[in-house]
Amino acid sequence: MLEREQEASARIAAAEERVRLARELHDAVGHSVSVMVVQAGAERLALGDERPETRGVLLAIERTGREALAEMSRLLDLLRREDEGLTLAPQPSLARVESLVATARDAGVPVELRIEGERIALPAGIDVSAYRIVQEALTNVVKHAGPANASVLVRYGSDEVELEVADDGRGAANGNVGGYGLAGMRERVELHGGSLETGARRSGGFFVKARLPFGAG
Repeated sequence: MLEREQEASARIAAAEERVRLARELHDAVGHSVSVMVVQAGAERLALGDERPETRGVLLAIERTGREALAEMSRLLDLLRREDEGLTLAPQPSLARVESLVATARDAGVPVELRIEGERIALPAGIDVSAYRIVQEALTNVVKHAGPANASVLVRYGSDEVELEVADDGRGAANGNVGGYGLAGMRERVELHGGSLETGARRSGGFFVKARLPFGAG
């Protein structure tokens, strides 16, 4: 019975994470499509009566973009029912990783942060997912590791970002290695074609390693 309850809780947690992920992607993709529509409209107006064929193509882009935005809003409207505080919260981003680390420290966990490589502007979906993975991993340390020290590594590459969160606590030893947040991490990593490694450390504690590629291919 306990195993069934755990499986059910894991499925619920994964479903909730997919809902949040869908909402965040909606915001990111919606912004990009909106920019495309605005740019196409501006170029169409700039052409005036010249090049009617090009104006027709630009008009089709505008219409298709607006239809796509309307359909996205219709399908995901329920996912955006958030309270005002969450709506006004800053967009999740690795640029705020120091705040995540500070929150864990405030909760009583000493955390060392290392950032390797040159910080670059990541694609919106990758940026949000990377932030959420680090956030969930640190939350698991606070909840399950017991007295522990933790480390966070963010490594920027030319076409991917790597994340590693590790601790020296007792989470892996007692079998409680992060609740059901690992399912949500896996959902995010798989969405972007990345990889996720988790497990017990030889020296004790638990680790999470994620790789999120973003190269143009």
